[in-house]
Amino acid sequence: MLNSDDIKRVVIVGGGFAGLNCAQKLAAHKNLKITILDRNNYQQFQPLLYQVATGTLSPDNAAFNLRAVLAEHENVDVVMTEIKSVDLTTRTAYSAGGDEYQGDFLVLAAGAEPNFFGIPGVQEHALPLYSLLDAERLRSRLLGALETADRDAGKRTDPLRFVVIGGGATGVEIAGAIGDVFQRTSSQAFKHVDLKHASVTLIDMGKTVLGPFGKHSQEYAAEKLKDRGVELLLGTSVKEVTKNGVTLSDGTHIPAELMIWAGGLKASAISSSLGIKAGRGGRVDVQLDLSVAGFAGVYALGDFANFKTSDGEVLPQLASVAQQAGRHCAKNIAAAAAGHTGKPFEYLDKGIMAMVGRNAAVAEVGSSRYTVTGTLAFAAWLGVHALLLTTVRAKVETFLEWAWQYFGHVHVDPILDRPDVDWSNGMNTPPVE
Repeated sequence: MLNSDDIKRVVIVGGGFAGLNCAQKLAAHKNLKITILDRNNYQQFQPLLYQVATGTLSPDNAAFNLRAVLAEHENVDVVMTEIKSVDLTTRTAYSAGGDEYQGDFLVLAAGAEPNFFGIPGVQEHALPLYSLLDAERLRSRLLGALETADRDAGKRTDPLRFVVIGGGATGVEIAGAIGDVFQRTSSQAFKHVDLKHASVTLIDMGKTVLGPFGKHSQEYAAEKLKDRGVELLLGTSVKEVTKNGVTLSDGTHIPAELMIWAGGLKASAISSSLGIKAGRGGRVDVQLDLSVAGFAGVYALGDFANFKTSDGEVLPQLASVAQQAGRHCAKNIAAAAAGHTGKPFEYLDKGIMAMVGRNAAVAEVGSSRYTVTGTLAFAAWLGVHALLLTTVRAKVETFLEWAWQYFGHVHVDPILDRPDVDWSNGMNTPPVE
């Protein structure tokens, strides 16, 4: 039996892909006591948030209770708390309530938050889509806009128009999904408004959508977005966002009922408390073994970290990168606890994928980026993301939801659960009740 002197404490800040996978891997080592800290009591599955936002999936298909996931591991504690600052030297995390969590090892996996790049009005008037709460707010605003348009059909002369800012995977997926909603919603659902004439405008300062993808994937995605009524305004930037629309860099004003921000991420605010120079996107630059230089026993993972391979390649902020990094970090911590040296992280590149809409997706497979588009890529996207889900129950339930929708045209009921809330008074801060 181990005595208390043999037990090493591991503090993990963040219960996302990286943090949770690290904790699960570490749990097999009985000489380690793991504490995972997160402001939520769940892990959110970010790749499916756009489907929650458009009513394809229920919120519980994209979030998993951390206590339930880790319940079988006696050496793992879950603490629901908001961490405000971290001392790298002492490996201590400090909560907003004044509590301290100190470990022999500290893992920073605090994730990311929207980066608004200082554009006036974005934080106040555009909805981001990077958390479960974001997705639920966006669903309420989307449904609220449809209900209002149906109610006021006799008073309005302009069709519904939504704006998505950002042409990366998040922007393409939400724009395509809303386009599908407009095209596939029965005319009997909203009898007084013609959703076939509603539109989505996607804006990006780049010349193409899906910047990290190859030319063929970009062209395919652009074509399929246009098929769904999505207008592409590329090579232009947003100067300002107001309550009623967006103003472009050339002075053009685009009126809209709803503005969605998919323009980028930065490391969570905790990064500013570390006392070290931040890397790109406010993230922590890590060494090849995922450790933070100059601070023994400290590691950074996932969207909170910048990682370069030995060849100088910068790894993207993807769920698969976070998942693999979390597991590798656990191996290195277990090795260090046993007095051994950790090994460099080697990412197994399985490729990148993006959904455009029903029967339309792009997949670039493996490090060679073999390109697949259309129905095959659509099916592959569903299969890969079902396998990435945290629990067996979630895999089964989500797959069944997709099957019902695809083959039976049965959707999650569009319940407007907060019809009294006007999110336009500040998209990221709900009204005080």
